[in-house]
Amino acid sequence: MSSQVSAASILIQDDDQQNSNRHSANFHPTLWGDHFLAYANDSMKIDPATREEYEELKQDVRRLITANTDEQVKKLQLIDTVQRLGVAYLFEKEIEDVFEKFKDEESKFKATLISDIQGLLSLYEAAHLAIHEEDILDEAIAFVTTHLKSAISHVCPNLAKQINHVLHRPLRKTLPRLDTLYFLSIYPRDDSYNKKLLKFAKLDFNMLQATHQEELSAITRWDIGIIDILPEYMKIIYKTLLDIYGEIEGELAKQGRSYCLRYVKEKMQELVAMDFVEAKWFNEGYVPTIEEYMEVALISVCNLMLATISFVGMGDIATKESFEWISSNPKIVRASSVICRLMDDIVSHKFEQSRGHVPSAIEYYTKQHGVSEEDAVNVFRKEVENAWKDMNQELLKPTAFPMPLMERVLNLARVMDYLHKDSDSYTNAHLVKDQIASLLRDPLPL
Repeated sequence: MSSQVSAASILIQDDDQQNSNRHSANFHPTLWGDHFLAYANDSMKIDPATREEYEELKQDVRRLITANTDEQVKKLQLIDTVQRLGVAYLFEKEIEDVFEKFKDEESKFKATLISDIQGLLSLYEAAHLAIHEEDILDEAIAFVTTHLKSAISHVCPNLAKQINHVLHRPLRKTLPRLDTLYFLSIYPRDDSYNKKLLKFAKLDFNMLQATHQEELSAITRWDIGIIDILPEYMKIIYKTLLDIYGEIEGELAKQGRSYCLRYVKEKMQELVAMDFVEAKWFNEGYVPTIEEYMEVALISVCNLMLATISFVGMGDIATKESFEWISSNPKIVRASSVICRLMDDIVSHKFEQSRGHVPSAIEYYTKQHGVSEEDAVNVFRKEVENAWKDMNQELLKPTAFPMPLMERVLNLARVMDYLHKDSDSYTNAHLVKDQIASLLRDPLPL
């Protein structure tokens, strides 16, 4: 990690020479205290009887999905329910076989499946899978949005809430686990809901949550040490970073996958280098063009580094070829980075400028092109939508690499849509505290 050391050394020299005050964001304290540090492994331990019930319910759901029936619409609704309850990942093969029965001779979904409000909701969801040059789907979004909004006033309250939920964030852009929580809350209001399916989905949610809590506990317990060449504000970060990579290296060696580490280190080094470029621009008062800024900012936004390191935990499915591909910053990663960078800049640039931060895309674009902030925001929102189409194109089956790997990149964009669609919830974490708690702290009552 030599580039981090050299970059840090330069920063230390600048700090010593200028003896300047560091800019502070005045972030609020952690919302979690030592909750995850104090997490007891037994607090969410799943007992054998519960695991046995879970496996029995799993088989019941599998039989529901694969059962032969002439009621095609009901089967489609069942699959939609399974997906929204967050357990479709357990039945991917069964669901693919079922979907084949709903296609016509041209492998298109039968027109008879699209009708009324549910049909409009399905069309709205499908339209967000659009790629470039599919103008009809762009028109469909506008058309369906108008009709769904007009329907809200004369449908039942439960359906009205579902319409508002979907209009705010379609499935393509939502975080699946959060959408699962929402659907778990409204599914029992359906008179025809399946009690076994609901119980299974809740058990599955709690079991995954227990796994996530154990992982968070492990992350929180990383050792903290001192690197003498660094100033105080960098010691903890740098030592922890080295510890992380040391642990990764040890685990990869056990798996015979040590080749992964080179790619992960390389992307971290690139990230540090781009952060240093931005710091240098700020300190020297240099104003880059929007094009120069984006070349740097699409790396400093962290997506490429995070996507690469996420492959480490994917096991044998992440081959050396997969790492070569992801490290080349392919189109899907660039698109995800555009979404993250521009959505972040749109909602956070005013706060960042108030604390003395490198200018964002908004400032650079308005200055270079002599336009208003509103005009710049409109341009970037369009670029975000185009980037989603780029991602959709790359996610069309068959994909360049296995879908579980591609979904790692997709989820990074989903996280940013969640955090930055309406406000800067990354900086103001209290805005999403309840949702995070519901995912990682609070189990569902069975």
